[in-house]
Amino acid sequence: MKFTCHKNELVQAIQIVSKAIASKPQTPILSGIYFEAEGDQLELHATDNEIGIISVIPASVEQTGKLVLSGRYMQDVIRRLPGENVTISQEIGENTTKIKSGASNFTFLSMPANEFPTVKRLEEGIHFRIQDNVLRDIVKKTVFACSTDEARPVFTGCQLEINGETLTMAATNTHRLSVKKEVVADLSGDLRIIIPSKLLNELLRALNSDMPTEIDVRCSSNQASFHFDNVVLMSRLIEGQFPNYESVIPKSFDTTITLDTEAFLDAVDRVSLISRAADYNIIRLDFANGNVHISSNSPDIGNADETVAADISGPDVNIAFNAKYVTDVLKNIDSKTFRFLMNKSLQPATIREEDNPTFVYIVTPVRTQN
Repeated sequence: MKFTCHKNELVQAIQIVSKAIASKPQTPILSGIYFEAEGDQLELHATDNEIGIISVIPASVEQTGKLVLSGRYMQDVIRRLPGENVTISQEIGENTTKIKSGASNFTFLSMPANEFPTVKRLEEGIHFRIQDNVLRDIVKKTVFACSTDEARPVFTGCQLEINGETLTMAATNTHRLSVKKEVVADLSGDLRIIIPSKLLNELLRALNSDMPTEIDVRCSSNQASFHFDNVVLMSRLIEGQFPNYESVIPKSFDTTITLDTEAFLDAVDRVSLISRAADYNIIRLDFANGNVHISSNSPDIGNADETVAADISGPDVNIAFNAKYVTDVLKNIDSKTFRFLMNKSLQPATIREEDNPTFVYIVTPVRTQN
């Protein structure tokens, strides 16, 4: 095997696929990156047996072949090479690989390529295409609400639901819920799957092109894949029954508060500096007289409070939340103002973007002593 490619393109491809390498691989082969050179391209694979990523870059291939090299060292070495191009070669029957760029030469021990579980592209199931900016918005407005508790796997992913032309993504950790809907042209079918948040977070990082791109999405009964710009991200789905979240979305509200998104986020972020050390990171919000009074206290640190102007329609409300559950959603709101919709102080509150009915966020308040 022997090929030459542009160093920066190889570095970027290694960075992309290495996100699928587990920090503690189940077997040594899963700590490696699979390289396959054929025709005029180089294909890189990495997987932890749950998530798989493929990246394809152009290459000048003198001799076709396959090899597996350590993912841990490849990224650091290739990035530091002095030349613009990199030549990688391996003689038939040998278990060492030579890497050359400029005046630098490295020799790596390689792993058997026939033992690597290569990532298989998904060909079956529901198939649709969606603009990258639309998919990015759907994912970023939901994935942050997933749970990190692996003991309850169904809450560690987002439910992707297809109902006719409507695509809905929902995430919850049982204390908060985030739902985003979008009508997608040419979409049809009926499907409910749960995609791991790990894959969706990697998808967000990968969707960073300034040029509009169409994403090819395929969903089967046990896998989902996203294909764009010579990159393929795939994952097994999470098994289980996602909760009926529609039943917890309030249908009416006694009090509606309109707030400046940036001003309120900054104030909550500052006040919560006092409460972050505590287990529940509690802030109190008192809505009255055209203002919201934000406060927090810690017996070991001190207290903080701040006031922000608010447009209040309805009865005054005194309520408390985990501050992170408030700031997380505000960081993903795109409108200059947003609406806080509430009933009583111990009932779930709703946050909505201004003039955007396709997104809704529900957060459960915290019971506190007066």
